[in-house]
Amino acid sequence: MTVVLAGLSTGAVYVLTALGYNLVFVSAGVFNFAQAQFIMVGTFISYWAAAQLHVPVLVGLPLGLLIGFALGAVEEIVAIRPVRSFGGQAELIVTLGVGVVLDGLAYRIWGSQPLAVPFFGSSRVLTVLGGKILPVEVTLIAVAVVAALALAAWTRFSLTGMASSAVSEDGVAAAARGIDIRRFSLVSVAVAAGLAAALGPVIGPKTYAVYNLGDQLAIIAFVCLAIGGFGSYVGVLLAGMGVGLAESVGALYLSPPYGDLIVFAMLLTVLLIRPSGLFRSAAVRKV
Repeated sequence: MTVVLAGLSTGAVYVLTALGYNLVFVSAGVFNFAQAQFIMVGTFISYWAAAQLHVPVLVGLPLGLLIGFALGAVEEIVAIRPVRSFGGQAELIVTLGVGVVLDGLAYRIWGSQPLAVPFFGSSRVLTVLGGKILPVEVTLIAVAVVAALALAAWTRFSLTGMASSAVSEDGVAAAARGIDIRRFSLVSVAVAAGLAAALGPVIGPKTYAVYNLGDQLAIIAFVCLAIGGFGSYVGVLLAGMGVGLAESVGALYLSPPYGDLIVFAMLLTVLLIRPSGLFRSAAVRKV
């Protein structure tokens, strides 16, 4: 059971990363490759708050929210907006470039060594269903589940959520109905970046703060999106937890490289059977 709990907590990190990708994709129609880097920024902010400012690590939450929001707004205005007319490939390239820049800045400021981020709660090992788990891992799982369900409810039942889906589906038609596409894109990228950076006090104690954390998370988060289905928050939740479990079980009973092999085998199987993802229906258009 300890292996299962460890897999779920690792999967929760993937879920929280993939939810940010999904939020931007649904709301702005952009796959923001730099999204995982904002989580990395949040972990360093939390470390900085606790180790250098000597304030409670939870101060990293509002700091991360504000700094991440500002960085996301700058990214949208400076990098994404100027290439909108060139199509999705240009957006992918510039957001990838933003991620590289953030990696480089983190390396120059904090170096290459992983830095420990203290957890704001207890460090006492808990026993759950016969397995051992740390409080930070319980928190990660709870936050991932709540965030995924909240975003799913927001998309389905709120006016702004339904408008975000309309923008992603057909930006021209959404603009014709009075939706301000430029403002929607700016707000969605900035909010997703702010929320990602605000997760530093929760994710940092599990992953440590390290300059290439975003690169490590981005690939697996993309796999979770592809398996669960782009646009499906519940699909991302289930896929992320499944990927975390597969990694954990594979690493224990085979070896760590086999855990990654199992994950990508899962991806290939899903793409062959259901290219749109397990929890997203393929769109059918009548012309």
